[in-house]
Amino acid sequence: MHFTIVIDDSGLHPVITIAEAEQKAQVEIYTFGALLNKFCKQHNGENFNVIDGFESVHNAKQHITVAFKSARLSPFVCRIKNAKYHFGEADHKLTKFSLSDSAIHGLLFDQVFSIIDTIVTDEYAKVILQYVYENQNEGFPFLYRCEVEYCLKKDCTLCIKTTITNIDDQLVPVADGWHPYFALGDKIDVCQLEFQSKEKLEFNEALIPTGAKTPYQEFGSLKKLGSTWLDNCFTVNFAECQPMVVFRNPIRKIQVEIHPSEQYPYLQIFTPPHRNSIAIENLSAAPDALNNFMGLQVLEPQERISFSTKFIIKSL
Repeated sequence: MHFTIVIDDSGLHPVITIAEAEQKAQVEIYTFGALLNKFCKQHNGENFNVIDGFESVHNAKQHITVAFKSARLSPFVCRIKNAKYHFGEADHKLTKFSLSDSAIHGLLFDQVFSIIDTIVTDEYAKVILQYVYENQNEGFPFLYRCEVEYCLKKDCTLCIKTTITNIDDQLVPVADGWHPYFALGDKIDVCQLEFQSKEKLEFNEALIPTGAKTPYQEFGSLKKLGSTWLDNCFTVNFAECQPMVVFRNPIRKIQVEIHPSEQYPYLQIFTPPHRNSIAIENLSAAPDALNNFMGLQVLEPQERISFSTKFIIKSL
C-alpha cells in the first residue's frame, strides 16, 4: 500500500493532497476552513470526485457563505434563533453571519487552520489541522481548540475526526458538524438515498426546531430521490447496522457510504434547487442547540471531546 501527502503552499493558503496509489484514491483539503474539497476514486477509467467543491482556494474564500460547501460547523451547527442565546448567566448576541435573522453555521467556516502533523504509514496517511479560537467574535466569549484529522485508508476509506478542547478557565458550550455536498455525476433526482432515522425534528418557518418530533423512516431502504425536496434534521437510529447513510447513482454504478460515530446523533439533509448535489450533514447537536440544548456539549476547563465519521466510496 503506497500513501503520499503533498502540501502545495504556492497559493493563498496551503492545499493538501493525500493519495493512495493501489486504489487510486485521492483527497484534497484546504487549510482555509479545514474543508474537504475533493474525495476521489478511480472509477470506470476516470478520477471520480464525489464532493461538490470549489475551483480554487480563492473561489472558496469568495463564495463560502453562498452554500457553505464543505464548511466546518463549529462551535454551533445550523441556525441559532434570532442569533441570541443565554449561557453562563449572561445574554449573548452572535454577529458573524446571519440568514433570515438567525446566526448560521458557526464561526470557523472561513478561518485558516494550521497544519500541526502529517503521518504516512503502510496502512494510512493522515494530516491534522488546528485552529485556536480566542474570543474573536462577538457573542461567543470563550476559548477553545479545534483539531480536524483527515485519515485516508485502504479501500477508498476516509476517516474524519474532530476534537474540541476547552482551553478556557470557564465552561464552554460546543457543538460540531460538517456541511459537505455530495455529487455523483448526474442530477440527484436519478440517485438513490438511504438513511437510518428514528424521527424528524419539526421545524417552524425559520427552520428552528419547535421541540416536537415525528416518526420518519421514508428512506429506511434505498429509494430514488426523484423530486423529493429535503431541508430537515433527523435523529439517527444507531440500533440499525452501519452504514447509517448510503447515497447511490445506479446509472454510473457508484455510491458513498457514511458511517458516523454515536457522537453524531443528528443528520441534516438538504436538496439545493440546482439538484446537482445533496448536502448530508452529520451533526452532534440539533439546530438552535445553544437555546434548546438538544445535543449541546458543555465542556469543563481542559476537557476535550471527539467526533468522528467514516466515508467510503464504492464501485458497484
